[in-house]
Amino acid sequence: MKATASEINTAARSAGPLLRQWRDIRGKTQLDLSFDAGVSQKHISFVESGRSVPSRQMLLDLAQALDVPLRERNELLLAAGYAPSYSDPALDTPAMTSINRALQRMLRQHEPFPAMVMDRYWNVLTTNEAAPQLFNCFIDMSARPMPRNLLHLMFDPEGMRPFIVNWPQTARGLLARVYREAVAHVVDAKTKALLEELSQYPGVKPEWRAPSSADAMPMIPLTFVKDGVTLDYFSMITTVGTPQTVTAEELRLECMFPASEQTEAEHGKFMRAHSRARSAH
Repeated sequence: MKATASEINTAARSAGPLLRQWRDIRGKTQLDLSFDAGVSQKHISFVESGRSVPSRQMLLDLAQALDVPLRERNELLLAAGYAPSYSDPALDTPAMTSINRALQRMLRQHEPFPAMVMDRYWNVLTTNEAAPQLFNCFIDMSARPMPRNLLHLMFDPEGMRPFIVNWPQTARGLLARVYREAVAHVVDAKTKALLEELSQYPGVKPEWRAPSSADAMPMIPLTFVKDGVTLDYFSMITTVGTPQTVTAEELRLECMFPASEQTEAEHGKFMRAHSRARSAH
């Protein structure tokens, strides 16, 4: 059934503000976008004002030129009355088999050090064996709800926070990472909600949410201490190149590496000692 004139006008009005919002986020004029996307400035103006309904391909071209994340491209298409273009399959579905296999291989190869796969909102999807083993040396991970969120784990006074050396500096650095590593450098509504949840923990200062150049260090040290043993780690992040699904674009593999020779030597001994202590109980 063909869309009515009223439905077409509604779609035009819905897509226009979204497109203008993304152009503002990217700091581009209509003329800039016209050059980048190969679409006339007049046509862009008509789309943004709701006077013209863009074709599906035009919307995709404009979104590409504005580096709109795939999840938000789907929202833009839906606003214009089109079906989404990008699927969002679960990591364990057939569509994600090749990526999942690669991730599992990388997780295994990173043993005996922790590695985990997270989504856009820092929810842990899967890990190698070392990740829960390390955290279980400090807290009872089985008591934490699923899906486990890495940021909540670090901010929660009943989580890893009591064992983190110089927690205020680490917390501020983690908040800076949220902004810096947001997909396409955009803090969406769910990320804002996550930041708000983190701000509710005791001791979290409002100014920590304002990213600054001082937080943009080459690496964020993460130092844990327990029973007189100090362990220093830093992280490296791997993402999927040229993703074509929402899931693939939002996946991040975080690998923790020893930041000192002492940690490299102590890491295995520390985990074995606490594993024996748990088994004795």
